[in-house]
Amino acid sequence: MNKPANFESYHIRKWYTQIDDTLANETGRLADGAPLRKIVIAAAIVNPYAGRYSESLDLIVEHSPALGHEFARRIVALMGDDALESYGKGCLVGSEGEYEHGNAFLTAIFADPVREAIGGGKAWVPSTGKRGAPGTVLDIPLAHKDELYVRSHYDTLTVLFPDAPNADEVVIAFAFATRGRLHARLGGIKAADVAAAMASAA
Repeated sequence: MNKPANFESYHIRKWYTQIDDTLANETGRLADGAPLRKIVIAAAIVNPYAGRYSESLDLIVEHSPALGHEFARRIVALMGDDALESYGKGCLVGSEGEYEHGNAFLTAIFADPVREAIGGGKAWVPSTGKRGAPGTVLDIPLAHKDELYVRSHYDTLTVLFPDAPNADEVVIAFAFATRGRLHARLGGIKAADVAAAMASAA
């Protein structure tokens, strides 16, 4: 069945949003500061290469900047007064597609509009993905958006989508966090030091 485009050249079946707030750590110790808010925005998109091999992946890549702008618009609408400190991205590819198809959605030209929308991002965006059926669990890695080696911000956000991906779909997900882990105490570079260094360089 031919599925009509409803966003640029893509057929997007569904958008997803997940938000959770952690108020205390696993032992029950209350947050050292603000709660940790994690946000996931995802879309189930028909894979134009489902069931076939193609050397070119332009049908995915060409309009991915516009897709990035839509993800950016959605995260800005959800942020409110919160500043986001961490990010990560991932994909789930349905059984008729290749893992490569998911990665084609996640290139820098897709991620750059999102970086800009959340105040920039000097560090690379950690990424993951796999093939799977509806309900497959995906662990999206998180890291500080401006300095990869801020240990307090190494984290994971676990997501699943009960009705996606269909065999001919790819789910694209972007994850964000407002701070590092509660009561992180492994030393190293601190997020406050990164912010101060960026402010002095501005």
